[in-house]
Amino acid sequence: MILTGPEITAATRDGRLRITPFAPDQVNPNSYNVRLGPTLLTYTADVLDAHQPNLTTEFTIGQDGYVLQPGELYLGHTLEEVGSDTFVPLLFGRSSVGRLGLFVEITAPIGDIGFHGQWTLMLTPIRPLRVYAGMKIGQIMFFASVGPVSPYAGKYQAATGPQPSRYWRDVTKLRAVAS
Repeated sequence: MILTGPEITAATRDGRLRITPFAPDQVNPNSYNVRLGPTLLTYTADVLDAHQPNLTTEFTIGQDGYVLQPGELYLGHTLEEVGSDTFVPLLFGRSSVGRLGLFVEITAPIGDIGFHGQWTLMLTPIRPLRVYAGMKIGQIMFFASVGPVSPYAGKYQAATGPQPSRYWRDVTKLRAVAS
């Protein structure tokens, strides 16, 4: 079951869901609008290595916005910290943003029960696009879970700002287990 807007508001008030800061005007019929935070990251290498940490460059979105360029992957973040120990969150780009040619969070929209923090957004424009800190960039929906819950305690817990891939940590763990 998907939570309706009024239930999202109720769950935020009673603590089953955390959205900080919470703004009632960002509640939709069955989702909550999240805004783009002020920081962007890009990777510096031409070739990324899944088995190693990859260096990034950080940009701050100024008052006049920031122009995203095609062919570049930008890591942004939600302004809001979102999480729940009860509901499964799913984040998608807003259709209005998609109509501007910006792909948001195409490969990893599902969050884990127990994750609390700012969400890293994978942003890929198909043409140059000026974005602004605070713009409504995505919408997050919440689904009721069935069965026992094992809360998320992974490598991105309590994230603030955009987080580069930490896939290499999984590889390190696999190597340790194989040894």
